[in-house]
Amino acid sequence: MTKNSKVTVIMAVFNDEARVKNSIESILGQTYQNIELLILDDNSSDKTFDICDSYSNESNVNVFRNPKNIGLTKSLNKLIEMSDCDFIARQDSDDISYPTRIEKQLDFMDVNKVLVSTTRAHINNQSRKKIRPRYSHYLSNKLVINLKNPFIHGTLLIDKALLKKMGGYDERYYFAQDFKLFSSLINENIEIKTLNEPLYFLNTEDNLSTKYKSKQKKYSKEILRENRKLFLQ
Repeated sequence: MTKNSKVTVIMAVFNDEARVKNSIESILGQTYQNIELLILDDNSSDKTFDICDSYSNESNVNVFRNPKNIGLTKSLNKLIEMSDCDFIARQDSDDISYPTRIEKQLDFMDVNKVLVSTTRAHINNQSRKKIRPRYSHYLSNKLVINLKNPFIHGTLLIDKALLKKMGGYDERYYFAQDFKLFSSLINENIEIKTLNEPLYFLNTEDNLSTKYKSKQKKYSKEILRENRKLFLQ
């Protein structure tokens, strides 16, 4: 299913000059070869775009810039439309993918005959290395999705045709767009498999979730209400 498939990694970035270089390098260092990286700068006011644009000479990197800030959800949908591939992979600009991430995820999806996968991730918290998710990957997605988002968005790898069929990211959700997508997939009985091996380094400091915690929580609560209503039907 996945042999020699083309993978487009999509990265929407805004004001992340301190971390975006390492994130880009982690994709360029992947062991899987049939890969392209699409970067969309959401009208950053710092040096983020210049850093991203310095990679434009790479044959498998394309860098774009929004004329005005439109937010993550719409930016991701623009990148999906620009992609020409079999699979879409996410990458957050403040996170790092381990070198074998894409290769191992594709193999994992092939073995398990699924069109959507995520992985576990390492995080740094108070100088201790931890792994996420801790336990939820052992439980039924149908159950856990009624309690929280059990997936790490930056590790998403999904069949592009399926993602397009789902309508991409729901633009009504300025925040928690990943939780909405995962919920929609599960509610449509589409299997999402999480690879037990940590293949991603997740930043949990000064990121979108921490900067806009209350707004994230508001959107997430709305999704949880919808999930529980569907679960009880």
